[in-house]
Amino acid sequence: MPSHLLVDLSYHGFGHIAQTAPVINELAERRPDLRITLRSGAPREVLAQRFGCDFALIPRALDFGMVMADAVTVKAEESAAAYRAFHCDWADKLAREADDMAALEPDLVFADVPYLSLAAAARAGVPAVAMCSLNWADIYRHYCHARPEASEIHGQIADAYRSATCFLRPRPSMAMADLPNGREIGPIARVGCNRRGEIDALLGLPPGDKLVLVAMGGLAFRLPLENWPRISGVRWVVQSSWRVRHPDAVELESLGMDFTDVLASCDALLTKPGYGSFTEAACNGVPVLYLGREDWPEAACLVAWLERHGRCLEAERAALRSGAVAPLLEALWARPPAAPVEPEGVAQAADFLQVLLRV
Repeated sequence: MPSHLLVDLSYHGFGHIAQTAPVINELAERRPDLRITLRSGAPREVLAQRFGCDFALIPRALDFGMVMADAVTVKAEESAAAYRAFHCDWADKLAREADDMAALEPDLVFADVPYLSLAAAARAGVPAVAMCSLNWADIYRHYCHARPEASEIHGQIADAYRSATCFLRPRPSMAMADLPNGREIGPIARVGCNRRGEIDALLGLPPGDKLVLVAMGGLAFRLPLENWPRISGVRWVVQSSWRVRHPDAVELESLGMDFTDVLASCDALLTKPGYGSFTEAACNGVPVLYLGREDWPEAACLVAWLERHGRCLEAERAALRSGAVAPLLEALWARPPAAPVEPEGVAQAADFLQVLLRV
């Protein structure tokens, strides 16, 4: 009988999908007989863009991360209330989830990084592996530590993470000092194909023009590009749902190419600090102009890593509101090129899962 891998995914932006999909795709190539079930709040079409293997989907979210006002602003009070509600019947919730997991009969659980899934696996006697550059225990504690219920809730989350066989931490990741089962692995990213010649021909771009991909992550955060001044020789690649009316805007979907191929074909990425955006830019050799995100605990390690391994520059929110980014882009492009980073963590994580599936 084929082994059954249950993959539980947070849907708090695209970072968790970007981390997990390359590992699962690699594992599926090695084990074509592997039966894969995904559980996530992400739509099937979003998952299908990244997961190249066959999978069954259970459309269900087992966590919510943090309540966000937009892609870079956490609503701390609302998040604290949501965690109180989520944990008020923790014992009963855990028992129900363990029963559901036992009914699915997985041979292994791989979570990035819903902690309820890991706690349920421990209760059901199913081996489980966590993998992520962050964990919700540390994120919760950062924003909600002063609440009277915080110690109990944080303890339940941390205990769930400690119950995993291992917590794989792909570089760059938070320190996670409270998790003794942590194991550091290399970066995880998808490497695209540079198709710039095709894009130039499709758009009729003259030699020397620059393409800047604008991708602010999976949570809503729209930049007012229609109000931006024109920058000679610069085109903006933006998602069609923004409905940008700017003479130099190009709709991403009109290119008819895989997102990572478009990224690999661009001269810069404009984004916010996020695992998938930063590692894919570094592994595809694309410089990054990013919106600062000082209050997000993961941001510091992401930025520090990208400064060591790629080219990046911070943009203030005021500059992105007004479009005063020409000097920033020139400064970014003036920096010495960096060699693309090797996404070693993909094979390392797949190796680890493959061994457990054999057992």
